Amino acid sequence: MAYFDCASSAPLHPVARQALLAALEEGWADPARLYREGRRARLLLDAARETAAEAVGCRPDELVFTPSGTRAVHSGVAGALAGRRRAGRALVVSAVEHSSVLHAAEAHEAAGGTVVRVGVDRTGRVGPAAYAEALGPGTALACLQSANHEVGTEQPVAEVARACAAAGVPLLVDAAQSLAWGPVDAEWSLLAGSAHKWGGPAGVGLLAVRKGVRFAPQGPADEREFGRAPGFENLPAIVAAAAGLRAVRQEAGEEGGRLRALVERIRARVPELVPDVEVVGDPVRRLPHLVTFSCLYVDGEALLHELDRAGFSVSSGSSCTSSTLTPSHVLRAMGVLSEGNVRVSLPPGAAEGDVERFLDVLPGVVSAVRERLGAPVSAAGAGDAGAFAGEAGALAGEAEAEEAAAFGGEAGPSSASAGAVGGEEPALTVDSLGKRCPVPVIELAKVIGDVAVGEVVAVLSDDEAARLDFPAWCEMRGQEYVGERPAERGSAYLVRRRA
Repeated sequence: MAYFDCASSAPLHPVARQALLAALEEGWADPARLYREGRRARLLLDAARETAAEAVGCRPDELVFTPSGTRAVHSGVAGALAGRRRAGRALVVSAVEHSSVLHAAEAHEAAGGTVVRVGVDRTGRVGPAAYAEALGPGTALACLQSANHEVGTEQPVAEVARACAAAGVPLLVDAAQSLAWGPVDAEWSLLAGSAHKWGGPAGVGLLAVRKGVRFAPQGPADEREFGRAPGFENLPAIVAAAAGLRAVRQEAGEEGGRLRALVERIRARVPELVPDVEVVGDPVRRLPHLVTFSCLYVDGEALLHELDRAGFSVSSGSSCTSSTLTPSHVLRAMGVLSEGNVRVSLPPGAAEGDVERFLDVLPGVVSAVRERLGAPVSAAGAGDAGAFAGEAGALAGEAEAEEAAAFGGEAGPSSASAGAVGGEEPALTVDSLGKRCPVPVIELAKVIGDVAVGEVVAVLSDDEAARLDFPAWCEMRGQEYVGERPAERGSAYLVRRRA
């Protein structure tokens, strides 16, 4: 197996493993006690704090360890908002923040606060000017990730930090994805991280709060961790987390360059090998180890299962892999295709041979899933589809019954008379109600050639992903997306044939 999901959780670094085992022997006592074992534990905790603070770029007494990165974010947001209650109750976040930030924002909103969400461009990057404009009167706190967890796009943290400083607003940075590669080079006020993202053990986060930032810890008071993270410290895991962060940071220069070259290879070759693919995220200002792409006419869940069977562990933001059946909020905010979404995030030490094997396997897997769903074969991909026809047929026979159940029957266009929709008279209406992504788009692709250039096709769909996938399909295929109109059930998505 090739593990390509480092952005979710990185394998435990060998140095972190060694430190963990040593700390289990030496750091089991209460570091708050004055006897010998307690003093030894306190020395280990202080050393870990100094190591982590050096990597983060703050003073040791500004940093505390938390039970997780999520807890660090929640504590940071709640404490900063409470500390600046007199300044106002507005919280500014980007639309692509990690769910921990967005959940904290929702809680603040539910308690009567105001949340301003700043949009992003198609690369997933916020505009510094738009973010600065959102920092209106009454803003208590701003949040911006250093790099996106799903597509790897680096955010303009330095520019936003300057805007926040000019407005007198503290900035909390979620640096979980980027800390392994270097400190956040900006004048941030609060910073959160998570050890399992950089090769430390799960269950350890860190929160740094600069001196001078108004901060009021929420919840019952506790003497541990300067009163900001209650509960007995998981000292062995903390020691391992700090040791792992120092180790990956020492390797970051050389390993980052090597992984960036491998990711560049994936970014360049996937569109060459697989037709109808959209590589998303900023092509330049991005994390070195992460690449995300979406495949048209592909069910994300089926694609991930087939890649797993082929020996590759990857993740996805596709609605087809979610229990909520809604696309990732990141892909939605970017306005990019969510069908067949794949995130590849290479761990340190990832082998070039595994990347080449992934590139060899991917076209056949995508072709098999498409054929199983009855997707149209594009002219650009006709040769690829033929080359992998044998594998596709075998997979199709194996999963035929499962697909029929999952997608509400055999995929194929079925016409329905809907009449005029929103003043636009469709030449053809396709009923895709009750069918999940990517079937509605597949059915549109099958019939778009049946209407004259300039005429409109309406697709009826109640799939949440359709709002994202129809506009993305039109952009990829050179057709005009007319818009969405309410229908008796679900919505009607109107597409005008342009070619």
